[in-house]
Amino acid sequence: MAWDLEVRPHRTTRLAIAFAVALVLFFILVGVLLRRSDTGVFFQPADQAAMVVLGFILAGAVLLFTRPRLRADASGVRVRTLFTEKAVDWDLVQDLTFPDGAAWARIELPDDEYLPVLAIQANDRERAVEAVRRFRALGDKYAGQR
Repeated sequence: MAWDLEVRPHRTTRLAIAFAVALVLFFILVGVLLRRSDTGVFFQPADQAAMVVLGFILAGAVLLFTRPRLRADASGVRVRTLFTEKAVDWDLVQDLTFPDGAAWARIELPDDEYLPVLAIQANDRERAVEAVRRFRALGDKYAGQR
């Protein structure tokens, strides 16, 4: 399906991937070098393997930061955060705002509720500004269908 707008965080994604790779490499190195401690404890091959597995688990957790996404088309808006994805109809979307000092944008909903949009982050600078402009243009375009 072709979306009118699809946005993902740029810098956070790159940092998360780099950090995940560094974690895996670090835990592999620790696992390989971990043989004996100064206290006289001997580490078994199972302990070394567990260190490597732990590195992959932590890297997987860090890679959750690559998940945020915002998609929009005539049918509505889909916002994916680290763990969940929510669909919102255009008739519920009041605005997309970027409060002063906020790390990411948010979709304003009725009754003073909002939906955080981790896909549009302040550290993406011009990409974030362009994403907000495009989202608002889509909101204006589909306002007649609300």
